[in-house]
Amino acid sequence: MASPGFWGNQEASRKVVQEIKALKGILEPWTAAEKAVKDTAELIELMAAENDAESEKELAAEVAKLEETVERLRISSLLSDDNDNLNALLKVQSGTGGADCQEWTEMLLRMYLRWAERRQFKTEIIDQVPGSEGGLLHAQVRVEGPMAFGWLQGETGIHRLVRMSPFSGKRETSFAGVEVIPEYEESDEIVIPDSDIRVDRFRSGGAGGQHVNVTDSAIRLTHYPTGIVVSCQNERSQHRNLAMAMKLLKAKIRHQRDLERDARMKEAYSAKGEIDFGRRDRNYFLHPETRVVDERSGYKSPDVHGVLDGNLDPLMEAYLRWNAESK
Repeated sequence: MASPGFWGNQEASRKVVQEIKALKGILEPWTAAEKAVKDTAELIELMAAENDAESEKELAAEVAKLEETVERLRISSLLSDDNDNLNALLKVQSGTGGADCQEWTEMLLRMYLRWAERRQFKTEIIDQVPGSEGGLLHAQVRVEGPMAFGWLQGETGIHRLVRMSPFSGKRETSFAGVEVIPEYEESDEIVIPDSDIRVDRFRSGGAGGQHVNVTDSAIRLTHYPTGIVVSCQNERSQHRNLAMAMKLLKAKIRHQRDLERDARMKEAYSAKGEIDFGRRDRNYFLHPETRVVDERSGYKSPDVHGVLDGNLDPLMEAYLRWNAESK
C-alpha cells in the first residue's frame, strides 16, 4: 500500500484493501486471545499470592471471557472454504400469499441490512421489485465485508413467519426464499455468447426516492441454456446496470457449475436452497409465542425480535457448527 502508484488503480487497490481487512479479521482476534491468556496467567499468579475471595471472583470472570474468545476463534476457524472470504450476493424472494408474504420479504431484507450494519459491512441494493400491496416481491443485495459469504451461506433456504396478520387480523403463515451465492472474482472461466442471452431494458419500479431510476435504464438478462434470470436497476446508467447484471449472471452460472462439480455441496444446496415454499428451513414465531427455530442446526431462541433486528450471529454460528459436524 505504501508503494508509489498503489492508489492509481482503484480496482486493484480495492482488492488489496479488502484482503488486508480479511487478514486483520483473522490476526487481530488471535493476538487479542494471546494477550488475554497472558493476562489471565498473571492474574492466577496474583491470586495464588493473595488467596482471597475477591481475586477468585475476578479470575472466574476473566476465565469466562477467555472461554468466549476461544469459542469465537473456533467458530471463525470453520470459515475455511475457498469461497468463504468472498463478498456475498443475497436475494430474498416472496412466496405466494399476497401482502403478508411481500411484507415478510421486506422484513427479511431489513434484517440482513441491519446485520451487515452491525458488522460494519458495506451493502448495495442491486435490484428490488415492490409488491402490489406493499412490501417486496424480491430484492437482490451485494454484501461486502470480511468472510461475508462464509457468514451468510447458511441463510440460503426457506424462511417461515407465523404471526397475527396486520392485513387480515388473523393468524397467518408467510414464506420467503433466501438465496446466497459468492461474488466470484472476475475471470475468463465464464464466457457467455451474446446468442445465449436475451437483454430486456425497462423502467425501474418502486415507490420513489433518490435510488429509483427516472429513465429506462434497468436491465434484465435471461440466460437461455440455464433459464437463469437476473436484473439490476439501482444505477442510473444503463451501461452500469448491464455490467452489474452480467457480473451477477456469471456468478450464478459459476455457482451452478460448482454445485455440479461438488456432489456433497449439490446435495446440501438441493436440500436447503431451492425455493420450495412447501418446505421450511427456519421458523420465526410472533404469535402466540415468540421464538425462532432453525430446523437444520436445531438452534432455538425466544429473542425473535432481536433476530429480526439483525442479531443473526448466534444462528449463523450454530449453522457453521452443524455444517462442520455433518461433513
